[in-house]
Amino acid sequence: MKKVAISSVALLLFAASAAIADDKADVKAAIENWGKTVADGCTSDPNKIANLYAKDGVLWGTISQSIRSDAAGIQDYFKGACVKLPKLTVEFKDHLVRVYGNAAIDSGTYVFSFEKDGAKTDLPARYTFVLVKNGGQWQIVDHHSSAMPQ
Repeated sequence: MKKVAISSVALLLFAASAAIADDKADVKAAIENWGKTVADGCTSDPNKIANLYAKDGVLWGTISQSIRSDAAGIQDYFKGACVKLPKLTVEFKDHLVRVYGNAAIDSGTYVFSFEKDGAKTDLPARYTFVLVKNGGQWQIVDHHSSAMPQ
């Protein structure tokens, strides 16, 4: 009986570890998708970016002096950012993903590249994304980004 109990516990721990590993990969993929959507959205429709945020999502953007705490504010931020940062792309340098059940945090750095006066310009920044799993999908509920200190 003890062997069965120990085997069951080991199996549950292994399953939980595998689920967390899968969730970590899914969170990283969701954030990488955010970066691709920023590049695509800035050339087509900035609202596509805002759609990655939960309805009550919050954004403290890299080039904003104010926090955006509703869908309209997040849409407004990306419309302005796409104009200020033409041909915008995002390259993630690292991810530190932690999963806590249906919530996850990804902290790291990324580089925004855009065209300024005909030349490529880089804006290194640090970020924290907080996501919640809703209906099997990871949605951004809080996003803070700030330019990397010199």
